[in-house]
Amino acid sequence: MNKRFRRPLSILLPGSLALIATVLAAACGGGNSSTTATTQPTVASTAASSPTTASARTTYPVTVTDMAGKQVTIKAKPTTIVAVSPTAAEMVYAAGGTIVGRSTTVIYPDAAKTATDIGSAYTPAADKILALKPDLVVADSVIILGMPDVAKTLNGLGVPVVYVGAQSYADVLTGLDLMGKVLDGADKTAAVKAGIDQAKNDAKAALAGKNLVFVALTADEKSQLYAAKDTSYVGDIMKQLGINNPAATLPDTPPYPGYSLVATDKLLQMNPDFILAITPDPHMPSLAGLIPQIPPLAGMKAVTGKHVVDADMNVFLQAPGPRIVDAFKAITAAVNGK
Repeated sequence: MNKRFRRPLSILLPGSLALIATVLAAACGGGNSSTTATTQPTVASTAASSPTTASARTTYPVTVTDMAGKQVTIKAKPTTIVAVSPTAAEMVYAAGGTIVGRSTTVIYPDAAKTATDIGSAYTPAADKILALKPDLVVADSVIILGMPDVAKTLNGLGVPVVYVGAQSYADVLTGLDLMGKVLDGADKTAAVKAGIDQAKNDAKAALAGKNLVFVALTADEKSQLYAAKDTSYVGDIMKQLGINNPAATLPDTPPYPGYSLVATDKLLQMNPDFILAITPDPHMPSLAGLIPQIPPLAGMKAVTGKHVVDADMNVFLQAPGPRIVDAFKAITAAVNGK
């Protein structure tokens, strides 16, 4: 498996070990320099090659280099869009677009729920996509790193396909710039980016001078706990805020890149002030509720201070994207005791 591959939640049965494994792998945000595969797009057009700005309008036809490093020419402003992942859908709406087709696990925003289900982001149905007669398909640039057959299916549709994804804070901003150019929505994505920047600054202000220790945890079906390193998406969010994450440099636990298996004695040694508890499957009991019930952990500062935070799986794990603003706000609320 590619070390940067993430998020195949939707194709697996809830509660399966494979589901937990792949959701944990989904959280990898950085990886070793030798395995970094995400391409930062150079947004270009047939009219100009200057970077997208808030005031820039897209002139069609436009050619962009997407986040899979692929050049795509779009002849006219897309109006019939299919989104093949939660991240893809949220990027489209952030740029002012709407979708007529969606992968199964797309649940946000509410307007996206009415779009036709075209199957999993990992096994999209070509016939269902083509039946919608799209003029643009937006798919996940990270999923195809580990599942090239998905790209083969989508690239064979005969429809422009733009790949966008997010494995880090920087990727979210890059993806917004890309979709703003593709959908002539640079003004809208600039506003979204401004909101993200404000939420980040608010969170940093809430943390200023506190020197708090945070650990982000998730679990598998065997109740083994995994701590997020700074190479995971949630780990990168903490890193952006200057949070002290004692798990940042722990070794990866195969096959879960960006996460490290932690025993209770190691957690006791870390003794974090806050725990971001991510339940990777909605059918599992809340991890935030289970952690305080583990006897050896009862004395940790995060437990005694009631700072075990139920972190939204969609925001922190499954759908990296514009809702990173909610991740920053959740951390701010936790620190402020709200």
